Amino acid sequence: MIEVESIHHISLSVTDLQKAKHFYGTLLGFQELKRPNFDFPGVWYQIGNQQLHLIEMDQSSTLRTNHHISSREGHFAIRVKDYHRTLTHLKGRGIELVEKPNSKSGFAQIFCMDPDYNLIEFNVDKEQMNR
Repeated sequence: MIEVESIHHISLSVTDLQKAKHFYGTLLGFQELKRPNFDFPGVWYQIGNQQLHLIEMDQSSTLRTNHHISSREGHFAIRVKDYHRTLTHLKGRGIELVEKPNSKSGFAQIFCMDPDYNLIEFNVDKEQMNR
């Protein structure tokens, strides 16, 4: 049996590293990490105890071409402390999103996407919204 400790990182393909850095670093405010000197462009971010690794790759087969935000498509989720503050932050930066405060999942969810249409979920336990 595999004894899992945690997810270490998620890696996503992006087509324009500068646009991705603006979205993740400037708009979302993720902390950039020092990255090894690989022979391909990319950037790493710290998100809580996990990391997000972005790799610039124009012809990636994992890139979506649909700009519709659907919670049923592949995405990664980030647990946040405050749903409303997160919602205000995203809206204040003009980020297109879909709100699901009453999701059947048990989480209040906000979905958005980066410039390459990678989907991101921000969520909080619905019970914490009423505290």
